Amino acid sequence: MRRTAARAGAGPVVEAPAPEPVAGQGPGQTAAPAPAPAPAPAPAPVSVPQQLRTEFPFELPRGYVDASGTVHRDGVMRLATARDELIPLRDVRVQENPAYLSVVLLGRVITSLGTLPSVHDGVVENMFASDLAFLQDFYRQVNAEGHTRAAVECPHCSEPFEVELGGSRLGES
Repeated sequence: MRRTAARAGAGPVVEAPAPEPVAGQGPGQTAAPAPAPAPAPAPAPVSVPQQLRTEFPFELPRGYVDASGTVHRDGVMRLATARDELIPLRDVRVQENPAYLSVVLLGRVITSLGTLPSVHDGVVENMFASDLAFLQDFYRQVNAEGHTRAAVECPHCSEPFEVELGGSRLGES
């Protein structure tokens, strides 16, 4: 086998050895090429991780009515961070009335609602109760990746059923 000079930017070039004659063949005759090896098995498909989804659109059942009478129903909620759940605990309103936690928390994670320039706890506290309940449930679903229920089996009759794993209020797990 002999090596030849490598081209610029390429690895060394190696020439294949000349085939050797097989017994019973004359000069210049070579053996039949060996069968090609079986192809290597295809690699297992690599799963590509899904991109993390951080914002979730929603539509309020009734809608928030602003000071001018405009109804805002379509909005976007983002995933909550630990900071989003911790900061409201320092709020005096929450310390005096723990039920206010969901209002402050939702005011932090709702990024848009209709054509409102900004959404804050003052907007949330003026929503209809049905819309607030909807948003509290939506918050639980979004931040628990939709896994707030677990399948279990009754120890007495072996019937399967689901139980709710989430806390009773926002910020509780």
